[in-house]
Amino acid sequence: MSSDRPPAPRLPTLEDVAQVAGVSRATVSRVINNIRNVDPALHKTVWDAVTATGYVPNRAARSLVTGRTGAIALVVSEAESRTADDPFMGRFFSDPFFGRVVGGVLSVLRPVGVHLALTLAGDEDACQKIVADVRQGQVDGVVVISLHPHDPLPGLLAEAAVPAVLYGRPASPMPISYVDVATYNGTRQAADHLASRGCQHVATISGSVDMPAGADRLNGFREAMAKHGFAYVPSYDGGFTQDGAEQAVEQLLREYPEVDGIFVASDVMAQGALMVLRDHGRRVPEDVAVIGFDDSSAATTGRPPLTTVRQPVEDMAAEMARLLLARIDQRGHRTTSVIFEPELVVRQSA
Repeated sequence: MSSDRPPAPRLPTLEDVAQVAGVSRATVSRVINNIRNVDPALHKTVWDAVTATGYVPNRAARSLVTGRTGAIALVVSEAESRTADDPFMGRFFSDPFFGRVVGGVLSVLRPVGVHLALTLAGDEDACQKIVADVRQGQVDGVVVISLHPHDPLPGLLAEAAVPAVLYGRPASPMPISYVDVATYNGTRQAADHLASRGCQHVATISGSVDMPAGADRLNGFREAMAKHGFAYVPSYDGGFTQDGAEQAVEQLLREYPEVDGIFVASDVMAQGALMVLRDHGRRVPEDVAVIGFDDSSAATTGRPPLTTVRQPVEDMAAEMARLLLARIDQRGHRTTSVIFEPELVVRQSA
């Protein structure tokens, strides 16, 4: 008895991928299994052929061969647990910083076929689970953005000696790799620029000073301004949020109305500062010069466009991924720090 049902289409094989890529089957296998002693130029060729043929690698089989999952976790470690409708979640997906980190990490992982899993950790139980996931082979390692100074996750990862890299210097010394920016060099450039404009009454809107980034940007700017003869620079904590910065600038204008130059410790906060200054009839930069920090999309969409200290977030995130892959390959590899240089980008706000 015959059937009108057409035969099932043949699934593409490694041989099909090899033929399209113009390489051997063994080379395709090494690339797909993420064995990195392959010429880097071949990775893109092979993965383009995988896409063209529609071949689906068997991740379970690959894990048995390599002892790896082919996945790493990007962990945003926050001070408390969050739900999907929490305001922090909206800030996470709208803040340009986080998107730039994800893009930089993926720029390294995609060509070598490693998957990225996004995870939010809000309490110690969640942090313990992340460490357990690495130990139990759920992921091969983690890159971490730690958002509060007493975060237990960096210490737990260091103690467990699992592959991990932090974005930013840890709040206390510990044996864990990290990537950071030379903050003091950036704040010096901001201070030099405000001084060169002839600003006489300078203040700063800081980030959370219990975080390394907030403390470094505040202390670095004050030290740099001291070299220009400013014995004291008033500071107001904006908490690294736009709303916090708006409140801080309102207080600044009440207490220090003669201010004519402001260094703001992030571009997102600087957006809030520009709005408040405009509401109070202060012209930027004619009445008050404003400098931010990050050079995110918030800098170019500001009115006026923001002079800011650029930290190369995408490059830093890509380096995090490279350090992590090296640590996964060489478990005895020593912890490493990589420090990037900032650059002042001059636009219309100062």
